[in-house]
Amino acid sequence: MQVDIKSLSIKPLRNTFDQVARFTGNDKSASRYLEATIGVQPEINFHYQPLWSKNRSIYDKDNTVIVMNDWYRLLDPRQYYYGAWTITRSKQQDAAERNFSFVEKRNMLTTLPADLREKIINVFVPIRHMEYAANLNNTYMSAYGYGVSITQAASMCAMDRLGIAQYITRIGLMLDGNSGDALKTSKAAWQNNPAWQPMRQLTENMLTTKDWFELFVAQNLVLDGLMYPLMYQSFSDLTSASGQTSFVMMTEFMSEWYEEHVRWVDSVIKVAAAESESNNVQIGKWLQKWRTEILQVLQPLAQEALGGAAQVSLDAAVAQLSARTTKSGVN
Repeated sequence: MQVDIKSLSIKPLRNTFDQVARFTGNDKSASRYLEATIGVQPEINFHYQPLWSKNRSIYDKDNTVIVMNDWYRLLDPRQYYYGAWTITRSKQQDAAERNFSFVEKRNMLTTLPADLREKIINVFVPIRHMEYAANLNNTYMSAYGYGVSITQAASMCAMDRLGIAQYITRIGLMLDGNSGDALKTSKAAWQNNPAWQPMRQLTENMLTTKDWFELFVAQNLVLDGLMYPLMYQSFSDLTSASGQTSFVMMTEFMSEWYEEHVRWVDSVIKVAAAESESNNVQIGKWLQKWRTEILQVLQPLAQEALGGAAQVSLDAAVAQLSARTTKSGVN
């Protein structure tokens, strides 16, 4: 008896979901990111209007003055959907844990000069409160934004900020042998140190900002764009110059995270600003407003952290932000 085995090629009726094909303009196979993002935003059949705003829908495009013909165009260049994001963060967490373990096993923090240790506790560790506020702000963007391409990225960013706050907390605990004294001292600085009070007030003002896209500009573009270069570049360089590499090792995740964060934020700003002249003008107004205010509140913190190098470092951070916004096409 002879058995012939044949292979059949079955051509699929379609290569991706209809909503993705309409978005891309063809029926070619799409990435998992697009298939997990496009067309997911709830649009119809809501059972009730929100009690807190009866003139709006639960998901409403009018929660911001920015207008987009298609909100899905605010894509994430990192192509993070839940699976890709968790895999990436898991690998980064493994690397961070190795760094923390390396520093702790060799008691590298015990060699920190007393003045540098005190400066880290009073100037750097209080940033954990700012990161928790950033978590709340990005959660707000996710809740009131429109289009899954922006809301899912904001939700992931919110969890990233919570993780960063926890890393900073661990640094504080390692500085005092897990007694918690450094965290108490840093909290007292956040609440009472005159250098922190303008930033604390600014943080509270951002928490009450209603327009979610304005909050995106204020938090993710301007505040992050000035604070991260100041603390994770200039301040890290200061600690390294004194021969202390432990601080740089324990903040490596934040530096790596910021680099990819910039890619997402700049992409969103670029697409939104290019959508219309009115969008561009509005984003420019928000940029000017928040940059002026944030620079003022950063002055005393930069002075306390960097001393004589404060103004040079601030100018460098401003130059970086200006280059980014210019490249994004914001007037």
